[in-house]
Amino acid sequence: MSRIKIGQIGVGHEHASGIMRALRNLPDHYEVVGVVEEPDPGWRDDKAYEEVPRLTEAQLFDTPGLQAVAVETNMPLLAATAIRCMERGLHVHLDKPGGETLEPFLRLIAGCEVKGLALQLGYMYRTNPAIKLCFKAVRAGWLGEVFQLDAVMSRFDGDSYRRFLAEYRGGAMYNFGSHLIDLAVALLGRPDHVHSFQKQTRDDGLNDNGLAVLEYPRATATIRTSVVEVAGMKRRRLVVCGTKGTAEVCPLEHPWNRYQLDPLHVRLTLLEDTPEYPAGTHLVDVGAMDGRYEDQLIELAQVVHGELENPYSYEHELLTQEVLLAAAGYAQWGGRGSSGSGE
Repeated sequence: MSRIKIGQIGVGHEHASGIMRALRNLPDHYEVVGVVEEPDPGWRDDKAYEEVPRLTEAQLFDTPGLQAVAVETNMPLLAATAIRCMERGLHVHLDKPGGETLEPFLRLIAGCEVKGLALQLGYMYRTNPAIKLCFKAVRAGWLGEVFQLDAVMSRFDGDSYRRFLAEYRGGAMYNFGSHLIDLAVALLGRPDHVHSFQKQTRDDGLNDNGLAVLEYPRATATIRTSVVEVAGMKRRRLVVCGTKGTAEVCPLEHPWNRYQLDPLHVRLTLLEDTPEYPAGTHLVDVGAMDGRYEDQLIELAQVVHGELENPYSYEHELLTQEVLLAAAGYAQWGGRGSSGSGE
């Protein structure tokens, strides 16, 4: 399999340095040709970019054989930057979220679909082994009919990060809830209703304590995010309850350890025997993650090479964006055309 020539546009996203490190850790899959930096470096980790050529966007686009771009700009620039990549026929890894309105993201989706380009959103839990086991338990019918999903993604932050996050009306739900909504939509599909509850624990303009409730015909999903929970990263969790069992992951990962050396676990409780696990409660060790982003980028390479159909369709990406905008309070939920329109 030939290496994919890829560049990165932007260093201002929180995940930008991690994505660059991951690309450079995958020399069998990617040839990193350079990075385009914003005037404001944002969250850049200089060590991640040592010896990586600095290019202008025009120089990157003119690179012979360029096939893909990782878009890692500051969040307001993500969708517009990805559209420029799409218009040049380049596959895109786009970090999240997809914007505070729906239209640019909708244009990006439509363009990628017409051109047959891979579009991968930077939702890092998709290739998490514990999450993948939860998905398997649901899709194989081990849990029966799902009636409840509860997910939490919180942390504890100081004034500097609060000022950054306050620039977005959706606050903590917009930034962190996007990861959880991606999972809920993948498991349960389009909700009938989305309810947003935004709270502020301080008078600094930041919606730092968010709750969203997604209603389905026979199920509800709750999404909680905050940036005021002491040691909140250790309590990030996903719980999926069905009529035949429950799957629980807590914590979702070990982000305080960059190399993810500690194994992850799934608490799996089953009413009936399955082909892999008997009835009862099992604490399943799914092993350690090989970095936070590497598996996702390997998956992207397989999609680009035509070895794998993208597990997350254009329709899924668009639906996740619609639900996120409603959950973060940008618009009332009413289906496509009314949710997240920005009007």
